[in-house]
Amino acid sequence: MSKTEAASNNTYNDPPAARRRWKRAAVLAFLMLSGCATSEPPRQQSPARTATTPPAPVTEQPKPASELVTMDVAKAVMVTVELDFGPKPPSIAQALTEVERRYQPDDGQGRTFAVLDAYGEPTLDGKLHISMHVSSEKPGLGWLIFKRTGEVLWRGKIDPSSQPIQPKNLTILMDNGRGTTLTVDGSGNPNSIIDARVKPGDLPVRDIWPDGQDRDFTFIYSACGCPVHVLVRRVGDRTVRVKDMPVIFPDDPSVVDIINRLMRW
Repeated sequence: MSKTEAASNNTYNDPPAARRRWKRAAVLAFLMLSGCATSEPPRQQSPARTATTPPAPVTEQPKPASELVTMDVAKAVMVTVELDFGPKPPSIAQALTEVERRYQPDDGQGRTFAVLDAYGEPTLDGKLHISMHVSSEKPGLGWLIFKRTGEVLWRGKIDPSSQPIQPKNLTILMDNGRGTTLTVDGSGNPNSIIDARVKPGDLPVRDIWPDGQDRDFTFIYSACGCPVHVLVRRVGDRTVRVKDMPVIFPDDPSVVDIINRLMRW
């Protein structure tokens, strides 16, 4: 089977189609990717990768928000700001709804970037410290704007990349608790992550993930191939998030819906 055929059989593509494929008990398969800085460091992670191109590194916001940041497609930057919401700062998820994403793509269609995840906490002086993981998707301009004040939190000019851009597919990895990253074979149409099998070894997830134990899961859905880490605890045939943060894929709710169904959150 060619790489293209394998990708079409083993991954989710655009979110609407992904939603329909989930309802038809679609095949889930997960690729091994690593090497991109994330909102939270992985607890344990194998350095091996099988991606055809490495994910782009994430850098801190290199300039003040008032200055234009230039980056290529399929790169990422962590935008960190402190926002004043008054006497009672909201949650990170609520704060993200107060941050406008504004796009000016060169081809006049779609968006130029996506927020992959976000985390933060209130500061001692009552503001909300928030870091947003931004992935560039297509050439053009992009802005993050604080709706309450009109303040520009980030503005970027995204240039074409000389590297081939891989299609965005939902990818999920599982840490086995001993420092090895496992892939999951969903060809048996599992009802949940607990019912799936892993590779290598072709073992059921339920047999290698003891009830009550925590595991690091990595979710990837971005042009940059950047991983988003979530700490998860098994509770019987379900899983629960150990921590509320990071907020994952706020710009792709249909992908979050697929993850929630699979993880039974």
